[in-house]
Amino acid sequence: MHTDTDRCLRAAQAKDARFDGWFFIAVVTTGIYCRPSCPVVGPKPENMRFYPSAAAAQQAGFRACKRCRPDASPGSPEWNERADLVARAMRLIADGVVDRDGVPGLAARLGYSTRQVERQLLAELGAGPLALARAQRAQTARLLIETSALPMADIAFAAGFASVRAFNETVREIFALSPTELRQRAGRGPRTSVPGALTLRLPFRAPLCPDNLFGHLAATAVPGVEEWRDGAYRRTLRLPYGPGVVTLSPRPDHIACQLSLADLRDLAGAISRCRRLLDLDADPAAVDDLLRTDLQLAPLVDKAPGRRVPRAVDADEFAVRAVLGQQVSTAAARTHAGRLVTAHGEPVEDPAGGLTHLFPSVQALAGLDPEKLAMPRTRRATLTGLIGALAEGRVALGVGSDWDEARASLGALPGLGPWTVEVIAMRALGDPDAFLPTDLGVRRAATELGLPAAPGALTRHSTHWRPWRAYAVQYLWATDAAHAINRLPAATGPHPATKRRPAHR
Repeated sequence: MHTDTDRCLRAAQAKDARFDGWFFIAVVTTGIYCRPSCPVVGPKPENMRFYPSAAAAQQAGFRACKRCRPDASPGSPEWNERADLVARAMRLIADGVVDRDGVPGLAARLGYSTRQVERQLLAELGAGPLALARAQRAQTARLLIETSALPMADIAFAAGFASVRAFNETVREIFALSPTELRQRAGRGPRTSVPGALTLRLPFRAPLCPDNLFGHLAATAVPGVEEWRDGAYRRTLRLPYGPGVVTLSPRPDHIACQLSLADLRDLAGAISRCRRLLDLDADPAAVDDLLRTDLQLAPLVDKAPGRRVPRAVDADEFAVRAVLGQQVSTAAARTHAGRLVTAHGEPVEDPAGGLTHLFPSVQALAGLDPEKLAMPRTRRATLTGLIGALAEGRVALGVGSDWDEARASLGALPGLGPWTVEVIAMRALGDPDAFLPTDLGVRRAATELGLPAAPGALTRHSTHWRPWRAYAVQYLWATDAAHAINRLPAATGPHPATKRRPAHR
C-alpha cells in the first residue's frame, strides 16, 4: 500500500487508525516516523515519505514518534492473510526465529536460500530479516523498560540483544532516548518486580466483537491447560525457552494481557502467539465491508461487526484436539483432551488459578498406547497416525508452513476428512479463506438465512465471500445465540467448561 501515495495521504490526513500497521509515515523535516493516526498536526505532503515497515523507516534514518508510538501499532493484516514467502517469513520473524536460529535458520524453515529470502523481503518491505528482527527487539525492549522494574542488562538480553552496548545504541537510535530516559518518561505506571510477570496492552483495529472470540475459547477449554476466571481467558504456553501462563481480558480499546514467563527471552514470541490466538491483526473493515455485500449475511454483520476467528497458540496441539473432537460433543472433546493432559502433559505452577499442565507435545504423545483411548478404533488410528506424522515432520503446521502443502499432507492421512482439514486450516494455520460447508452449524445457519444448504451449492455461493470465508463461518455460527461458543462468559468465577474435574472421571 505504501506505493499508493494518494491513498496514503488520504489516510494520514483523516488520521485513520484502520491503516495503522499497513504503512508508516516518515517526515523529512523532523526525522521521525509515525503511524497514520498520529494525533499531531500533520506535515505538508511534500515532506512525507511512506514506508511498508517500521524497520524500513528505521533503516532510512528515522526515529519513532514519541507521541503515537508507531512501533506499538497493530501488525499488518497482510501477514495473516497471505501464504507466500514474505508473509510466512514475517510470521516466523514475529515468532522469534531469527533471534533464536539466525537468518539461515529462517531460510531453512521456509525452504529457500538465505539470498532468496533477503531479496524478497527487501523488495517488498524495504528491509532484510536482520533489520526486521532488530525492529522487533527494539519494541520488546521498550515494553520491558516501561512495564517492568528489571535491570537494563537483564532487559537487553531478554529482548534478544547480543550485548548491553547494542541495546543502548539501538534504543537511542530508534527512540531518541536512552533506556533510562525511556523508563522515566513512562512515569509511575504499573510495574512488577517479579521476574517474568508483565502487564501489557495488545492493540487491535476496531471494531472487535469479543463474544464469539472469548466464548469459543472458554467453551472448548481443556481442563488444566485453559480456563475462564474472573472475566479473563487464561492458558499455559509452551515456548522455546520454557513454559508460560497468559491471562487475556477484553477491553473496549485493547486486550489486557498478563504474561508470566519462565524466561523473558520468550516475550516477543509469546506476544506474537497471543495476537495470533485472538486474530488481533485482522482488518475488520475490509472483512465486514465485503461480507455485507451478501444480503443474507449483511444483517448478521451489522448486528455484531468485528468478529474474529479464534485461532491457536500451537498448531500441533490444535490438530490433535480437532481429531479428538471429530463427531463428538464439545464436552466429550474436552474430556478426551483432559485425559491426555493428565496422562502426558508437563506440570506447571499457577498460583493465580487452576492451570496445572502444558498440553502434551506430539513427541510426548508419540508413544501413546491407543488401547487406552476411550474412543472408537478408527478414531484411535486417525489420532495416532496424525501424531506420528507431526512428530516425524511429515506434516508441518508451524507459523511458517505453506497452507496448500499442509492441506495436502493432512488430507493424505487416513481418517482426516475435509471438515477436519479445513478447521485445522482455519484455526491452526490461520487461513482466512478456510471454509466448512459440511459443518452442521454452518448448514443450519444457511437454511435459516435462505442460503443453499447442500455443501456443493453452499461452496459455490461462498465464492462471493472470498478471501474471508473463515469470517463468514463465524457469522453463520453466531445465528445459534444459545450456544456457549457465541456468549462471552460471566465476569466472575471460573466458566463451567473450565472447572477442574477429579482425575478419575
